[in-house]
Amino acid sequence: MPPEPRQPSPKSPRILIVDDDAGQRSLLTSFLQSQGFDTVTVDSGELALKTLRTAEFSMLISDVRMPGLSGLETLRRAREEHAVLPVLLVTAYADIREAVGAMRDGAVNYLAKPIDLDELLATVQHATGMAQPAPVNFNAERQLPANVIAHSPLMQAVFHDASLIAPSESRILITGESGVGKEVLADVIHGWSARAGGPLVKVNCAAIPENLLETELFGHEKGAFTSAVAQRIGRFEEANGGTIFLDEIGDMSPPLQSKLLRVTQNGCFNRVGSNREWQTNARILAATNKNLEEQVKAGSFREDLFYRLNVVELNVPALRERLEDVLPLANHFLAEFTQGKARFSSAVAAGLARYAWPGNVRELRNAMERAALLSRGEMILPEHLPARLRAAVESPVPAEGPDAGRLEEIERHAILQGLREHQQNRTETAKALGISRRALTYKLQRFREQGFEV
Repeated sequence: MPPEPRQPSPKSPRILIVDDDAGQRSLLTSFLQSQGFDTVTVDSGELALKTLRTAEFSMLISDVRMPGLSGLETLRRAREEHAVLPVLLVTAYADIREAVGAMRDGAVNYLAKPIDLDELLATVQHATGMAQPAPVNFNAERQLPANVIAHSPLMQAVFHDASLIAPSESRILITGESGVGKEVLADVIHGWSARAGGPLVKVNCAAIPENLLETELFGHEKGAFTSAVAQRIGRFEEANGGTIFLDEIGDMSPPLQSKLLRVTQNGCFNRVGSNREWQTNARILAATNKNLEEQVKAGSFREDLFYRLNVVELNVPALRERLEDVLPLANHFLAEFTQGKARFSSAVAAGLARYAWPGNVRELRNAMERAALLSRGEMILPEHLPARLRAAVESPVPAEGPDAGRLEEIERHAILQGLREHQQNRTETAKALGISRRALTYKLQRFREQGFEV
């Protein structure tokens, strides 16, 4: 595949990206160009070395695992002719030891997959000496749909990242607890992409019996099995030219994972009962409420499929982590169920954020539907709420005092201790603490504002 160059700006650092995965190339190109860098992409180490001889580059970003010349060998050969060229390696966790060893061969750093955009940008800016640009407000370029509520800094950050990633062709893994709104994020990404005019096809992998999921995804021929009385087009064919959203991907069986891997690699699949090969160019968005990395280690989810799906990960935080969104979401749902006729009592409005919302946004929506029915579209009072929620609303407001300060101190100590234990690696620290990396970054920012050294 030939390089995909664009005319470089005289003032912008030019970066050569080498990866055999078109989705990964698309992500890196789209994101770095949005940050003011010029990019050239190639799909092999051999072509990367040839391209380095034809033009000047400020940096090389290379995947580690590639057919033919590996990223490590590409690094070593590039060093022979370009001794001071900064090289950044992108690697799966199974390759980390090799990547660390590659630092001795001249790599300036390595990034573990899935790529964290904040880490990527900081590394590239440092390596190229490019000043950090002013923060971008995603609303300046991308308008959220009216039914999407994102008042909290955490959700603003999620949609900001989505606005940068959506124009690419990269596959995206959306993670988060059940009910947080992963499907809503998928809708927004599709709407912001170049495929917005094409279909958005959704498949809940957990809701379809295993023996039917294959034909749901890939279709079947007439007579393929007893009840196959007619040919059926699969969801991947329906999504051709658009996007397919695979929800609860962690529940997919190993045999189907193998067939899905083939689609992520080259877009090819077979209908059930047919030897003919079909092609789709559907963009894949996947979602899960499970820890796929743990499933990979346990052997229940394919490592190669995990990294194919997880070119970039977007984590939707739990509702308890973004309490600023609770009342706006509640108002939105209440207006939906009562046509704007009902309103909250002051006790309910003040108490909604005191509840932990284990069922997240889905639980909030259900509670508002119940309240709308019981109140008959009038004032929403505590007695109209589910019992657990009513108990939280009617509980006394926690006093600001030594206990509250002590809890904040315990949280701060745990976070800073976690950072020390993980050598300041925010991604690993967030995993150990059971929170998203974005939530950790938000808390650290708050610590700095309070005068603590981070």
